[in-house]
Amino acid sequence: MPQFQNPISTDPDILGGTPVFAGTRVPVRNLLDVLASGDTIDDFLADFPSVSRAQAVAAIDLAREALTSSARPS
Repeated sequence: MPQFQNPISTDPDILGGTPVFAGTRVPVRNLLDVLASGDTIDDFLADFPSVSRAQAVAAIDLAREALTSSARPS
């Protein structure tokens, strides 16, 4: 799978600085909301075709890393 250096971008001129998928105006929160509601990545991608599967997976990986990076190993 290709690695995205910056799958997420923020720019004060795009949606007031809301984190979006790089190269789009699709907020990353939309993906998280779709997944939280029980829908799938495929459902999200069908609704937001400007976002690639690789971008969506990279964003999930970034979220996982952010949430677990300070966890102590068991």
